[in-house]
Parts: sequence; C-alpha cells; structure tokens
Amino acid sequence: YENTIPVTMEESLHHCRAVRRGAQGAFVVGDMPFMTYHASTERALLNAARYLQEGGVDAVKLEGGGKMVPTIRAMVEAGIPVLAHIGILPQNVLTSGGYRISGRTEDEALRLIEDARNLDGAGAFAVVLEGIPADVSRRITESVDIPTIGIGAGIHCSGQVQVINDILGLFSEFVPKHAKRYANLDDEIIKALKSYVAEVDSGDFPDESHSF
Repeated sequence: YENTIPVTMEESLHHCRAVRRGAQGAFVVGDMPFMTYHASTERALLNAARYLQEGGVDAVKLEGGGKMVPTIRAMVEAGIPVLAHIGILPQNVLTSGGYRISGRTEDEALRLIEDARNLDGAGAFAVVLEGIPADVSRRITESVDIPTIGIGAGIHCSGQVQVINDILGLFSEFVPKHAKRYANLDDEIIKALKSYVAEVDSGDFPDESHSF
C-alpha cells in the first residue's frame, strides 16, 4: 500500500499468525491498524484481545500521545501489554502534512516529553520514538523509566528498529535518511532471476544434476 491507512485488522492478524509460526521464540508485537482502537475504549480492548487470542502476539502497539493514556491504561489493567508510539505517526499521515519530523521546536519537544511520561505512567512497557531529533530523543529517554525504541530518532534510545526491506536493500524506489543498507539484495535478486531465465532459454537448466 501507499501508506498504512488501508491495512485491515484481518490482514494484520493474518501476518501476525504467520510471524508467530515462524518465530516462536521471539517477542512479537501486533501493530493495531487505523481506527481499530480510536472509536472507544471498549472496542480497543476487544480488538487488542483478538491480537493476543487469534494473532498469537505477546503485545500490541498503538500510536498516539496523551490522548491514548486512558486506552493504554485500560488495556494494561485487562492484562494486555502495550507498546506506545510517538513522533511521526504513520496512521495520522493524512492530517499531519505527511511524514514530518516531530520535535524541532522546544514546544514540540516538551510535548513529546510529556507524552512519553504520561504513556509510561499509563503502563506502556516501552515507547517507539519515530522521526524525532536525536537530542530530543535523549531527553525523552532520560525522562522515562521504560525503554525507548528509536526509528530515525538518533543514538540515545534504548534500542533501535528498522524496516527489514530497507536494511536488506529490497526496496530501491525510496531510501529513508534514517535507514542504513547492510546489503543490496534488490540487485542480487534481479541478477539471479535474469540468470535463471537465460539458462532456461538456452536449455542449460534444468541439467542432469537437477533432474530425477
């Protein structure tokens, strides 16, 4: 998709189940889609419960600052672990003017710090900081007791997360500034497929060693 807005809950749950089957020893977080936790706390609880029961995840993630505090608190009280998310909010891309770095002004920085403290107080076990200046991320990390997970938020976070396609070089149309390519598999895949097509066309594949 062009952005995360069209993702449905059923699509998300399908992927969560697939990840759980393939990564049984990992801590899996289900990213709740647009409008699955906004309408009411009751609906948010029921949808989050589906992630644990049907998706097999260990926790859910939802975007937003102080406004999400009552929802997060209710989830945690119901036994649902929550990963919070502030800074760039992909699900708000249509109303925020795009993927805009948050925290460039002191007022924005103070709001982010306050949001992080409130999310910590609500019971979130960690908070994702996306697209936030490094110094502001440092101040946030120093202001909360929970871990901060950065994506485009500098070195001072407790941990880092990146999109696997960016790390492996599987997406070449756009490379975010915060992403570092550790491989260029896009070129390697194209090269391999061209070699395969050429060998099929020439009759070199399959050969005797690849036949029964």
